[in-house]
Amino acid sequence: MQNSAAHRLRLVSGPEGLSFILLLVGMIFKYNTSFNPVPVLGMIHGMLFLAYVAFLGLAWQKQGWDLKRVGLLFILSVLPTGGFFAERMLAKEERGELAPAAA
Repeated sequence: MQNSAAHRLRLVSGPEGLSFILLLVGMIFKYNTSFNPVPVLGMIHGMLFLAYVAFLGLAWQKQGWDLKRVGLLFILSVLPTGGFFAERMLAKEERGELAPAAA
């Protein structure tokens, strides 16, 4: 499963979650100081989010996941720490500690 779409989704979910948190911290800096990292952090987060959604679509197609699982993984992508939970869930499935999603 190392070269699968689910593995690529797992690899991008952690950085996507981290970029979201950094963007939120950047917004705090923007409104409370003269330092504005939001344009750069926003672009990085946007690219990682688009990659996450693209890999989620590929994994949905290749792995034959049901709509419930895809919906859960998408909802996790829009929550500030959800990317970390998605990465953990996909890693456990990859290691065989969690039963793979039924097709």
